[in-house]
Amino acid sequence: MVAGTGAVVGAACAVAAAPFVLGAAGFTAAGIAAGSLGAKMMSAAAVANGGGVAAGSIVAALQSAGAAGLSGAATGAVAGAGAAVGWLASFFH
Repeated sequence: MVAGTGAVVGAACAVAAAPFVLGAAGFTAAGIAAGSLGAKMMSAAAVANGGGVAAGSIVAALQSAGAAGLSGAATGAVAGAGAAVGWLASFFH
């Protein structure tokens, strides 16, 4: 596979997979699913912050993305990370 093709495929797959990965981790449109990885993360964040999840924390950002979808900036970041992985993977035939 050509390195540039790997980057394009990686970016597209990462953006397409992001909603499914968020849902599988428990970050859904209806809230954080009980018993999920997201629930465990939320619990740990709440304990660390004295009972609440801090605004802007990773848990808050993931729940926001799970509920409303990725923002333009987040889509760009996910695409960039996927492109980097795809580009690197293209060197391992």
